[in-house]
Amino acid sequence: MRAITPSTLKVYLAQRLRESILSGKYRPGDRLNESMIAREFGISRIPVREALFQLQESGFVSNLKGKGMFVTLLSDEDTQMINSLRLVLETEAFKLARARITSETATELMNLVERMETWKGEPAESAAMDFEFHRTVWGVSGNPYLVRTLEALTAVLFAHKTLEHVSSELRQWRLNHHRALLDVILNPTPQDIRGALLMHLRMSYKEPERYSSMAKLEQPSSPQPYSEVELAGTSEVRVDGSASLSGARSGQHASGDPVRF
Repeated sequence: MRAITPSTLKVYLAQRLRESILSGKYRPGDRLNESMIAREFGISRIPVREALFQLQESGFVSNLKGKGMFVTLLSDEDTQMINSLRLVLETEAFKLARARITSETATELMNLVERMETWKGEPAESAAMDFEFHRTVWGVSGNPYLVRTLEALTAVLFAHKTLEHVSSELRQWRLNHHRALLDVILNPTPQDIRGALLMHLRMSYKEPERYSSMAKLEQPSSPQPYSEVELAGTSEVRVDGSASLSGARSGQHASGDPVRF
């Protein structure tokens, strides 16, 4: 039998703990006791500590000074502060991506959006596709420092979104709106990128712009509050006022014009 090395043990343990968090065994705000976990798996505390640090990097665990490791729990104020900064940085990333996107990346994003629209899997898969879409757009910006900053800033948001106890219909509604974001990038006419991103964030978070200068400006009409959406009997939901990208599958913009690169 092949021996388990310390590095593979850390990876294995991090995966098991991640599964325990996603399954609800450990809930947001729960303390993760190194000694108890070590006894449960019959190992020393060192690989447990390393696995917890790995989960911290991905946003699933937070290290509270003097108290230990806890499953990440974000307040509304936490998410508002993070999203207020995210809105500024991601707007810049989308503007750069719009100017630099290639036909290959456009096709990659179109295929990903189609996968989102047919999603029927686990919440973790939904959050992973959501993160993949945004990270792909950031990557087109051509600025690796911007990409790394956004990844570090939002990892905790996407991890926390995985832990949300919301209906699959609400998750699907949020995924479907990525077509409107893609249209903002591909449409040849000038688009309100910041407004589109704000509307997108409002689908998942309460007042995501609260700690930014946008909180004092006139905002675009919001979709229904993220916790009050009526989705029963709806096969496809579109936000009022958002652009449709029904032509994206055939290589066209919502306006009917062909995609230009």
